[in-house]
Amino acid sequence: MVLDRIQGPNDVHKLDAFEREKLAREIRSFLIEKLSVTGGHLASNLGVVELTIALHSICDLPRDQIVWDVGHQSYTHKILTGRKGDFDRLRAMGGLAGFPKREESDCDIFGTGHSSTSISAGLGLAVARELKGEDYKIFSVIGDGAMTGGMVYEALNNAAEFKKNFVIILNDNNMSISRNVGGLSMNLARMRTSENYKNFKSGMQSSLEKIPVYGNRIVDRMRKTKEGIKQLVIPGMMFEQMGIMYLGPIDGNDIEGMRQIFLEATKIEGPVIVHVLTTKGRGFAPAERHPAKFHGTAPYDMATGLPLKNPATTYTDVFSTVMRKMGGRNDRLLALTAAMETGTGLVRFHNRYPDRFFDVGIAEQHAVTFAAGLASQGLIPVFAVYSSFLQRAFDQILHDVAIQKLHVIFAIDRAGLVGPDGETHQGIFDLSYLSLIPNMVILAPKNKWELSDMLKWAIDTEGPVAIRYPRGAAFDGLREFREPIQRGRAEEIYPLRGRGTKMILLASIGSMVERALRLRELLLQEGYDVALVNMRFAKPVDEAILADYANRVDLVVPMEENVLAGGFGEHVEICLKEIGYRGKTFLVGFADHFIPHGSVEALMEEEGLTAEKISQKIISLLSSEE
Repeated sequence: MVLDRIQGPNDVHKLDAFEREKLAREIRSFLIEKLSVTGGHLASNLGVVELTIALHSICDLPRDQIVWDVGHQSYTHKILTGRKGDFDRLRAMGGLAGFPKREESDCDIFGTGHSSTSISAGLGLAVARELKGEDYKIFSVIGDGAMTGGMVYEALNNAAEFKKNFVIILNDNNMSISRNVGGLSMNLARMRTSENYKNFKSGMQSSLEKIPVYGNRIVDRMRKTKEGIKQLVIPGMMFEQMGIMYLGPIDGNDIEGMRQIFLEATKIEGPVIVHVLTTKGRGFAPAERHPAKFHGTAPYDMATGLPLKNPATTYTDVFSTVMRKMGGRNDRLLALTAAMETGTGLVRFHNRYPDRFFDVGIAEQHAVTFAAGLASQGLIPVFAVYSSFLQRAFDQILHDVAIQKLHVIFAIDRAGLVGPDGETHQGIFDLSYLSLIPNMVILAPKNKWELSDMLKWAIDTEGPVAIRYPRGAAFDGLREFREPIQRGRAEEIYPLRGRGTKMILLASIGSMVERALRLRELLLQEGYDVALVNMRFAKPVDEAILADYANRVDLVVPMEENVLAGGFGEHVEICLKEIGYRGKTFLVGFADHFIPHGSVEALMEEEGLTAEKISQKIISLLSSEE
């Protein structure tokens, strides 16, 4: 196998054209087989196999530098840089990351995970190269979806101004800019890279401008006419009008064609965009038919593409169902997404109420202010978004929504640990960055039934509301506890029994209520009297129930699936101090560091947040006082 000859960076240089084509087929088979066991980002990686081989075949790594936007399409890059043997532990704790990581390889020059960053980073690398007096190639790979992010155009504007040499490869897997025009496009690209063509353009303009009186008028008229025509027949003129050379579109399956164009692009002064047309999921029929389902996939059957396990009902499923039902009851209800219609569960709402569904692309900042505009007119926008992506819109939440007390609902999916996607996707900061914003109301459900109740309540209330819920199977326990949602009111699950050596209050919120059940059992076995309260609201905190318990307990344990810094627990401590509580507190949450990839349970074990480890810490704390 050709693949067996790839043991480290630049081994692809030893291959001829026939072997490069064979390598592409072998890598595609390798990825389909490995990800059927581990899961991971399949469709995006299958689409860029040839593109990555072509790019590596002209690069000297790690001297040359490649930045992968988002980075979930970097699996072939990892294989070509000697990491093939690590794929058995892809996205497992301590194993191969699903995204580029500087700590993992010298060939991962820039760590990524969020969208629309590679052009900015590539420009930074290009400026640094010049300041250091060095000479090497720089490539920024970005997808057509990421091109919807406003940060991209900020970067392009700067790139045109700075005029630094680097190549932007636009991986277009949805033909969102233009269609493939085959050989004509390739010939056009070759022609436009030639010195003769560039000299012809500049020479013609210079000659005409020398004509007395009329010369400049002719040039202006030709420019207007020419550009108008070119806009109709030549793709990419938007970029050229910004001052960035455009080449393409070219066939993303043609390794040799891409190699030639990539090499030519590196010879051009200033930034260059090479537009490459690819097919998401290429080579695996189920992924080609349903690329969204195979964007991030669980283990699957290679023959059918079906998941190996029947998926349980998730919080996303519950949200989807309630949104669809409430859409029929309230015609002011709107649904917004930032290019995550499937991931956030809005497909059914979209299908039923297409006029009230809005996909704004990868543009979270715009989404929030757009929602604010809608809310200012009496409509009820629900912005469904992953926790880690909502971070991008902090200023808009504060400035455009909260200050004006507008009724925008933030349905925050993937809150807490997301597991295999790692540091860039862990949703462990939202309670902190949202709770410091005045007028913001923040809830977290203990189970799937409570999510339904909270969403209905949020639709009927006023002002900005955030509901955060985790990835994965929705907890179905404690369904007998379903008190109506009231602003700022907690729900008492198990009160104190009136007997025990020490009195403890477990003040849990969201997913940690389930973990608190086991913790309570362990502490009861040790002879402690333990109350369990589902706090429901991270903001406003239920001061009344805390005041009630403050006079009766020795220890209050706030529990959250969030960082401790600025989180729910710190706000509980402030409340207790104002109440005059003189007992102890023990905060349960994540310490001040980023959390790597791995399964949720493995990460909880590592972070010391299993019920067993928390109980040991509490017992040690209380024992030291005796």
